[in-house]
Amino acid sequence: MLQDMSVTQLSNLLEAIESFAPPGLAEPWDNVGLIVSPLCPLDSFAVPRVLLTIDLTASVLDEAIAANSTVIVAYHPPLFQPIKRLNQNVPKERIILQAIHAGIAIYSPHTALDVASGGVNDWLASGLGAGECRPIEPRLCPDTSAPLPRVGQGRLLELDRPVPLGTLLDRLKRHLGLEHLRVSWGERHAESVVGRLALCAGAGVTVIQGQEADVYVTGEMRHHDVLELASLGKTVVLSEHTHTERGFLPVFRDILMKSLNPSPAILISSQDGDPLQFV
Repeated sequence: MLQDMSVTQLSNLLEAIESFAPPGLAEPWDNVGLIVSPLCPLDSFAVPRVLLTIDLTASVLDEAIAANSTVIVAYHPPLFQPIKRLNQNVPKERIILQAIHAGIAIYSPHTALDVASGGVNDWLASGLGAGECRPIEPRLCPDTSAPLPRVGQGRLLELDRPVPLGTLLDRLKRHLGLEHLRVSWGERHAESVVGRLALCAGAGVTVIQGQEADVYVTGEMRHHDVLELASLGKTVVLSEHTHTERGFLPVFRDILMKSLNPSPAILISSQDGDPLQFV
């Protein structure tokens, strides 16, 4: 049985999320923010429990309902493209209808969380070794047009101590909790020394492509993009899309709990997982 925890209001939760990952930092094509809002005012909507997930699937929603969570923070927006109607015969639309029926609000931070200082991309880089880390595509201050410190899409990481590629791959496996990675070796092999990395969580080829780096790390990439980089002798490491993101959820939970007083119970979904498996 879940223990009773402190209760906050939705307005406080949104303030905590958006002070760390302001929606204005998100990519212009993205759909971030409050996807499903409650019927009552935000400052009177009680939040005793929050469920964090990468993807909002039917099993994750069932988990949220069983846990009496009143808010789901889904990293990927469960509604992305404009729609004209909600149809219960369409699975992703049925999830939204069921969440509304259950009185659950849904928030998505997505790329705002990627670009934030200390966000997803910084977390991804943190498992690869100490060094100078900076955004590939810095976000600019709207008042001065100067780059915001450590804020932006993707990361370039200059390792303080270059390491063999095999060592780097082992570090990434441990950081992501994986047994396997997909590697296009380019002109390198496991003993090749690497010191400069270009990385981007999710599907980051448009961010990392064209950067001068020894190794390119992202979740997924199109076959022909891999071929193009391979033809240039570049090494590509792919971990599958959500593996570059899911490990950040415990970090995000800690950030929110420290920001909220009182803090609700913040749960990480046990039903959320990569839809693809090795067999």
